[in-house]
Amino acid sequence: MLMSASSDFIALCREQIALLTQGLGATLSIVYLTQELVETPSGEAKLIPVVIYPETALLPPGEETAEATVVHKQLQVGNVFILPNDQRRLLTAGAESPTSSQHSEASQPHLKEEYLFSGNQIVLPLVYEGVMMGLLVTGRQDRAWNEHEESQIQQIAQTLAIACILDQRRAWFEEQLREQQILQEKQRDLLDNLLHQFRNPLTALRTFGKLLLKRLRPGDSNRDVANSIVRESDRLQELLQQFDQVIDLTETDLAPLHLPEHEVFVEATIQKDAKPPLLLPGTGDKTVDCSLADILEPLLISAKAIAQERKLKLITEIKHNSPLVRANIKALREVLTNIIDNALKYTPTGGKILIQAGQEKANFQGIVISDNGPGIPPEDLEHLGERHYRGVQAQTEIPGTGLGLAIAKQLIEQMQGKIEVFSPAINSKLTSPNAPGTTFIIWLPKV
Repeated sequence: MLMSASSDFIALCREQIALLTQGLGATLSIVYLTQELVETPSGEAKLIPVVIYPETALLPPGEETAEATVVHKQLQVGNVFILPNDQRRLLTAGAESPTSSQHSEASQPHLKEEYLFSGNQIVLPLVYEGVMMGLLVTGRQDRAWNEHEESQIQQIAQTLAIACILDQRRAWFEEQLREQQILQEKQRDLLDNLLHQFRNPLTALRTFGKLLLKRLRPGDSNRDVANSIVRESDRLQELLQQFDQVIDLTETDLAPLHLPEHEVFVEATIQKDAKPPLLLPGTGDKTVDCSLADILEPLLISAKAIAQERKLKLITEIKHNSPLVRANIKALREVLTNIIDNALKYTPTGGKILIQAGQEKANFQGIVISDNGPGIPPEDLEHLGERHYRGVQAQTEIPGTGLGLAIAKQLIEQMQGKIEVFSPAINSKLTSPNAPGTTFIIWLPKV
């Protein structure tokens, strides 16, 4: 991946180049940073110029200055870089290149520790703790460098090397922070999904406990059991609300990371840990041939019980001889549960809900869930399926997380199906002037 060189580092490079040009009379100075040293077909690694003086020094071939042309002929970069008069010999950080022959030794430019002299040109590796991070190239046309000037240039190269390693460490830590934030967001989504999936069976369990309590006669010993079911369900509901509050507080404490703009990038490698996938119902399960009627049957038992308690009329029209569909059973049940639960939750007392199965369109089999509730405003329809988006529902006292439809949409798409939403509802059996209602149609591929 790319690691950034910050604007502060670039500014420091410019200051050091100014010392070379204004203090020592350099007519050409370039700071290069290395990309990750990787084998290439040509055997050359890449150098990225980050600061150049003068700016015309790296013009396209044919337009370069004479000074820049000399430097480019010298800097044929290999494992680190290749000496100008012997393409087979490499200059490595802190070591002299080995002598391969008397001829190459005689033609070899003078080496002094970590830098190379060639006339009025000086090329110094930016080395820190044995790691080469780039090159400093500088030169002048009118005279050669003396020993004191060479020492000053060495100090400038050391300053750049230390600044470079510090800057790369900064970028590495920022990248690690960015990766941690991404991981935390995925973990947050995972927790949201788990809590949302927990709410639906909890609501059904609480409803069953209340219905059981109503049907048991006073004095029946089982009333204590029914009371315990309701009581513990209420306790779980309170714990869920506390979870939501903790998550909201945690989310506000996480400040986003802002990185500087207009940065120069050099290659670096960061080891990334595997990220856990979002845990959704049916994860890892294969799609199978199944009957929509069979999948709906247990869900309708719970829906009828909830509708009875909330004084809603639930109408079902299920075709039992419809063609099979290809679906992930656990995932499809979660989708249907979420959409039916929304219809039950947002339809006011005395309202109606219609569930139909067996509709067909092209190569798809459909399930229609309609209600005559308040409907969904047009401005909210285009955002349906976005995580945590509730629109006008967020202004009501009805609890919710804005995750049900997002999860449903993701699961249906994984099964190569689709969801259509209509508000006002398209079913004339439920619509009324004061209650436009909503219709969801879940389409799944036929077998």
